[in-house]
Amino acid sequence: MFPDAGPDDPTVTAMRARELGRKSVVVGDRVNLVGDTSGTPGALARIVRIAERRSVLRRTAEDDATTAEGRLERVVVANADQLVIVSALADPPPRTGFIDRCLVAAYDAGIEPLLCLTKADLAGPEAVLGYYTELELPYVLIRPDSDLAALRALLAGRVSVMVGHSGVGKSTLVNRLVPEADRAVGTVSAIGRGRHTSTSAVALRLPPQPDGDGDPGWIIDTPGVRSFGLAHVSAESLLHGFPDLVEATVDCPANCQHTADEADCALDAWVAGGKADPRRLASYRRLLASRSGEGDPREPERNPGDPLAGS
Repeated sequence: MFPDAGPDDPTVTAMRARELGRKSVVVGDRVNLVGDTSGTPGALARIVRIAERRSVLRRTAEDDATTAEGRLERVVVANADQLVIVSALADPPPRTGFIDRCLVAAYDAGIEPLLCLTKADLAGPEAVLGYYTELELPYVLIRPDSDLAALRALLAGRVSVMVGHSGVGKSTLVNRLVPEADRAVGTVSAIGRGRHTSTSAVALRLPPQPDGDGDPGWIIDTPGVRSFGLAHVSAESLLHGFPDLVEATVDCPANCQHTADEADCALDAWVAGGKADPRRLASYRRLLASRSGEGDPREPERNPGDPLAGS
């Protein structure tokens, strides 16, 4: 990817050089090329070097690192500045468990999160925003006819990767931001699940705006996912996705595991004192349990009992 590329620069086709060995090239990588970089039909360059990555967003199929799926780590994108978590407010309903997972992955990778709530014409955002009120999480509301100026301003000058369940309107949003992208869109099934329409990640240069003279930024559209495993994130780092709970752990005893079985864990008193939403603590502890193989690997993004979770 070429963050400094202009809209008129050619699209270069390149293949990985043999000397790179098994080192993989992912969307977002900055690379050095040799050969024909003219972009003319039939031209082919070679990728001979992959620059050191500033950030790496990863996910696994499961949370338990002792399973084959938990050990299968996937690099979603490299060098992203911002993770845009796309969630519909209805059809399909929002799932805070999935959003929590994305927040953990973002903070672990050193990437800033942005919550993008689509289908705001079908439901209000109050319940979702209330759940995250202590985080001061930046967000945007998207309707089919809404002006995207606020979103474009948050994307400008950045490399942003968009993730979300199938059916939340992610590809439709990408097509509105980059009309020539022509990303496939689909419908939501009768059971509330979206159909996978994007099959591969792709980096797209945002078009310059008439009233702007700066860098409009890049967006990386990713295939819709049903889960976001966190086996690659340590148990200690899981807490970074819950900044509203971090302060309470100062009063925890040494080597506290923060589970419900820890009689002296300060998190319970913190929540009982109204300093955090009890659903946030429940979500954090579900993630801890899932790491030990105690969760449901089929639907790890759900928060059972939470009306926001689509359970």
